Amino acid sequence: MSLQHQQPLVYLITSGATTSSTDPASNEFQRVLQLVRSAVAAKIDLLQLREKNLLDKVLYELSLLARSITKGTQTRLLINDRADIARAAEADGVHLTSRSLPVKVVRDMFGPDFLIGVSTHSALEVVQAAAGGADFAVFGPVFETESKLKYGEPQGLDKLRAVTQQTPDFPVLALGGVNLDNASDCNRAGAAGIAAISLLNDQQQLPDIVKVLRSRFTGSSHE
Repeated sequence: MSLQHQQPLVYLITSGATTSSTDPASNEFQRVLQLVRSAVAAKIDLLQLREKNLLDKVLYELSLLARSITKGTQTRLLINDRADIARAAEADGVHLTSRSLPVKVVRDMFGPDFLIGVSTHSALEVVQAAAGGADFAVFGPVFETESKLKYGEPQGLDKLRAVTQQTPDFPVLALGGVNLDNASDCNRAGAAGIAAISLLNDQQQLPDIVKVLRSRFTGSSHE
């Protein structure tokens, strides 16, 4: 699927607060749907349901409902890891992790119109994602962030710049500790946009945050 977009791409990732006991009547299930509505209203480009602990049936139901909200809007819906559920729910695509099926396998199975994003933590992984047929990669963590400490030290802007220079025609989004103050630094390092959980999960503030983010991102130029 061609990833036509204005710069920057803004990628909202849900927090994963749901559990194996969550059902459609649960508050946390409904909060995810409320966030999806806010994302559409804020004209978020990409939205990932990163609800890893849900039972398959509940994830499918959540995906169906989220798709009913995003359908016909500019917000593309991706499901974390589960390409099968993404296709069954008619979501736009899947976001693959290091433990998911290889990009090429998913591309061959689901065809050219299925949007594929990939989590990456090195230049090699970005190159492999592009070569395998992914539509974009998320690279990080760029800055220090509590949720990404398990991946080790932050990659930093220099590594982000090296990655984007190595794959200039392939969209790379910065992830990890990105905020309104350092978003423009990511743009200058060549990122096509940003992906975030904490920054973009406040549904009340989301429209204002997106406006400021786009303004600060596009107000800088690549080095």
